[in-house]
Amino acid sequence: MATGEAEEDRKASGGGGGGGGGSQDYLFKIVMIGDSSVGKSNLLARFARNEFYPNSKSTIGVEFQTQKLLIDGKEIKAQIWDTAGQERFRAVTSAYYRGAVGALLVYDISRRTTFDSVGRWLNELHTHSDMNVVTILVGNKSDLNGIREVPTSEGKALAETHGLFFMETSALDSSNVTEAFYTVVREIYSILSRKVFQSQEQKKGDLTSLSSGKRVVIQGQTDESDTGTKSGCCST
Repeated sequence: MATGEAEEDRKASGGGGGGGGGSQDYLFKIVMIGDSSVGKSNLLARFARNEFYPNSKSTIGVEFQTQKLLIDGKEIKAQIWDTAGQERFRAVTSAYYRGAVGALLVYDISRRTTFDSVGRWLNELHTHSDMNVVTILVGNKSDLNGIREVPTSEGKALAETHGLFFMETSALDSSNVTEAFYTVVREIYSILSRKVFQSQEQKKGDLTSLSSGKRVVIQGQTDESDTGTKSGCCST
């Protein structure tokens, strides 16, 4: 399941998804980025299906999985895109950053070269998507601690420098896999909830200023009691 369904799923831009009677309250698009063979596909397989493929091949182009999560009583559909890490597919995958509201930037703790690429991947993410994408830096393959090349402290420091969340995971033994995905989804939901609240408070403030000032007639509105009956700007 990959590029053939791209047109339908470009709608996954992070806005409310349930206003039209859909089964989920929100739909968030999340991308997974990082060098080839850092374990992105296995992280997604472990999270979505609790599976692990020791002999998995590198992703070609872009694939995605969907997973439903419950956050604060709201059903959220996370549409997670697994992007190819090889250089020859970069032009193909760049368009798929569009509409992403979350990202997992993955490196392999046992291969320093994949950690050294983090800055380049961040630049690509910011070039092709919103600068405010919620991003977690993931040091994968923590089960290979015996041949570790990137200390945990170094990963944390880099994440702090760029204002990212940070977590070490293992798709092999499931360590922190679910937590990493939930961290991103929870933060996206938290940001969206704050925006909705601020919008509602702004409307209340506008109504207060109208009640104490001059009478303002809004075109198409004949009864002041109708003011504020519309729903907020962000549907759920």
